[in-house]
Amino acid sequence: MTRQRIAAGAAACVAAVALVATGGPAAQADDGFESLPARQIADRSRDALLDAGSLHMRARGDLGRHRAPMTVDLSLDRSGNCTGGVDLGKGKGSVEIVKRGDDVWLKPDADFWENQVPVGGQTFEHILDGRYMKGSASDSRLRPVVEACDLDTLRELVSDNTGGSHHGGRTFTKGDVTKVDGVRTVPVTTSGHGQRTTAYVDTGGEHHPVRITVRGHGTDAAVDLSGFDEPVPTATPSPDETVDVSALLGRTPAPS
Repeated sequence: MTRQRIAAGAAACVAAVALVATGGPAAQADDGFESLPARQIADRSRDALLDAGSLHMRARGDLGRHRAPMTVDLSLDRSGNCTGGVDLGKGKGSVEIVKRGDDVWLKPDADFWENQVPVGGQTFEHILDGRYMKGSASDSRLRPVVEACDLDTLRELVSDNTGGSHHGGRTFTKGDVTKVDGVRTVPVTTSGHGQRTTAYVDTGGEHHPVRITVRGHGTDAAVDLSGFDEPVPTATPSPDETVDVSALLGRTPAPS
């Protein structure tokens, strides 16, 4: 299903964030953050990410696995609320995404219908006429979008990547203090399994990662994180801006 492809890309970008996670107990010292060993800084960053109630994520680049460079720009929280979009890159199309409570809205552009749905895409585009598809979060056809829009999905990905044995082949190095979009950060790089991941960790506040870069195995991506614990925008499309997804795609549920 086309919606699954959209969300799979979003989830892949979310997974890139999880690659920064490290195992082991977090450091307890309150002072001298910049002087901590690289692994302890990464632990602090991981724990801050796990504790966040909401955030804004902008991921961009080539995620490998034969995917074209793309951009994911989402604000999401642990209640499953989400707003933003996915751009598949190189004129392949983009989709606006809004999820609030039990409702999900998707608005593909003309390039998406042309490139991602070569059979019937123009018909869908004509029916929508610039409006959103609206569906229920419980609709199996929209499940990947629902999962990608939930911050708990990110937290699970981070947790799944924090097992001690998972990091046996990795090393941790710390770089010089540098600024990322005006934020003072300590870059920490993990290397292993053919990938090199660098997290730029805020030296102040809760020590969130504000940028993560991932390179190797065909991946060349960057994820910027901001807006920690800020509310996700509550605006949703009006009824006259929407078309029921079942009316558009048929009432037969897609396979689970």
